[in-house]
Amino acid sequence: MRRYYLPLFLSGLFIPLSVFAAGSLIAPFGGTTSIPTIVGYLIKAVLGLSGVLALAMFIYGGILLLVSSGNPAQVKKGRDTLIWAALGLVVLFTAYTVVATVVSLIATGTLTGATTP
Repeated sequence: MRRYYLPLFLSGLFIPLSVFAAGSLIAPFGGTTSIPTIVGYLIKAVLGLSGVLALAMFIYGGILLLVSSGNPAQVKKGRDTLIWAALGLVVLFTAYTVVATVVSLIATGTLTGATTP
């Protein structure tokens, strides 16, 4: 079993060298210093992470329903998890819409709905 550690360790040493050989680093926000653009990127990142969390909660609720074996308490817990995950997504998308509208108003003075100009 230990003989597999050496290639794994060596690959971990040489992978960063291939990344540095690729060229210069890319600016995380596309090289912009505009506050609305940076806020837009952060909103998109939070929205993506929240979507992943909602998906995980849907999977967890579904598994609870599958393994409940007819136990009413487990069925209720799984169903409640699915309902709250769906409501969380509704709140999340509503909040995103409101924030996108406000950021658009601040950045451009018009209602376009985009968070990045």
